[in-house]
Amino acid sequence: MSTSNPFAEGTEDIARKRLIGRVFVAICFASTLVGIVALVALIVDVLYESWGWVTWEFLTYPPSQVIENFLPGGRGAGIYPAIVGSIFLIALTAVFTVFLGVGAAVYLEEYAGDNWLTSFIEANIANLAGVPSIVYGLLGLAIFVRGIQLGSSLIAGALTLTLLILPIVIVSTQEALRAVPDSQRQAAYGVGATQWQVIRDVVLPRALPGIMTGTILSLSRAIGETAPILMVGAATSLFVAPDGLTSPFSAMPMMIFEWATLPEPEFQHVAAAGIVVLLTILLLMNAIAIFIRNRYDPRS
Repeated sequence: MSTSNPFAEGTEDIARKRLIGRVFVAICFASTLVGIVALVALIVDVLYESWGWVTWEFLTYPPSQVIENFLPGGRGAGIYPAIVGSIFLIALTAVFTVFLGVGAAVYLEEYAGDNWLTSFIEANIANLAGVPSIVYGLLGLAIFVRGIQLGSSLIAGALTLTLLILPIVIVSTQEALRAVPDSQRQAAYGVGATQWQVIRDVVLPRALPGIMTGTILSLSRAIGETAPILMVGAATSLFVAPDGLTSPFSAMPMMIFEWATLPEPEFQHVAAAGIVVLLTILLLMNAIAIFIRNRYDPRS
């Protein structure tokens, strides 16, 4: 009659669990490494293709479809109107998104009751975050361009991008508001503060880092979108910068797409130069937003 050794079986079980843990960590590390390597390879390729093409003339001249204008000694050609258009577009989108997104999240989280209607609205907002961007482009075309008669203007593009990222901002803002301990609310109510005072002086300041993070990520998506602004009539080649809310506009993604489709191989370098400019502006925007977030973080 054979007897089993409980100690040996326990040791084997622990060794097996440790092996499974190491395998899981290796898989997670490999998954992370794939994304990092792909990102580094993409950045290196873009920088290599754009080397020597990002010049002062490229940043300050209007675009062209003649490659000789981009070469040294040419008449000069660049991406200036698209840069100005993208900056104006994302600035307007940020203003609309902050007011509408944060306002909607505060109402749903702090004022609306816990009932089936609120749950229905929140579920639909979460679902809207996954809708393809081309659908929002069609919606912007129907409502802002044709319905309200804004035409292919800067404000129509900004409102369309606002619709695109609004669900993301609302959901992220709600999560930031829920992260504020309820004890801080009760303490403010205990000293006689009204609901608005609690939200203004207690909840929003402590939720600001999370709100800014969600807004930053949303605007980072919006500045690189092409389909929505294409549907509302953004110009692929515009030779003057927009000078008002109702003026025609272009954007860097549109200009980069236009250059990438041209047959001359040199335009691949021009498109790469445009990508570098777009990434630089995106990083600057994120740096400014992170600075604002950290500057007004009550925990810092």
